[in-house]
Amino acid sequence: MARPIALISDIHGNRVALDAVLADCASAGVAEYWVLGDLVALGPDPVGVLERLTALPNARFIRGNTDRYVVTGDRPPPYAHDVGADPALLRVYAEVAGTFAWTQGALTAGGWLDWLAGLPLELRETLPDGTDFLGVHAAPGTDDGDGIQPDAPNDALRALLAGCGADLICVGHTHLALDRALERWRVVNPGSVSNPRGHDLRASYVLLDADADGYRCAHRRVDYDRAQVVARLRAQRHPGAEFIIRHMRGEM
Repeated sequence: MARPIALISDIHGNRVALDAVLADCASAGVAEYWVLGDLVALGPDPVGVLERLTALPNARFIRGNTDRYVVTGDRPPPYAHDVGADPALLRVYAEVAGTFAWTQGALTAGGWLDWLAGLPLELRETLPDGTDFLGVHAAPGTDDGDGIQPDAPNDALRALLAGCGADLICVGHTHLALDRALERWRVVNPGSVSNPRGHDLRASYVLLDADADGYRCAHRRVDYDRAQVVARLRAQRHPGAEFIIRHMRGEM
């Protein structure tokens, strides 16, 4: 049996959660790390996260939409014209702008912005049994948008996967753990290291075991000290603190 590969996504600058996952990976004998984007924004320690990740042996990375936002200046909604139409959105607009500016500043000061800018859109590999693997943050061909939702109708899922050139597709973005088969395809979402959605607030990731006889995917959950993350956000006066803390409390 080959040593497993850790599939992790949506770390969002949360080094405390990442450290808990990496400790669990070590106990499971992980040999490789495939990291599927949204590494740094919005959490309190983007530089610490990148220092941890890049020190890992056999680690491969792709970008997520928030990684791209940090580099390019693109932003998620609401946009300025939305605020013009609905002034009640101004607080959210300012919080988003402040949070990405804060993250970009931290990464620029730490010398990480060029590294982040060089991340590719996707990761492709052929597993030992011949399975074609695709890792991409949201859906084949994109790091953004609605992603692959657990309740997507078969026709919609078929349209997303058609022509992707892979059998096993691993995505993140939605923060919802997923393992779904449709025809020749299997779609796996490891969930989020930092901000999983749903009632289980533990960090979520997947172990992929692959050898000549086939492959197996197993979701794992790891608890961590969310109160420590909340305390750091408040001590930093982080511009996105309250939004992130609502995730920590499962209120989103």
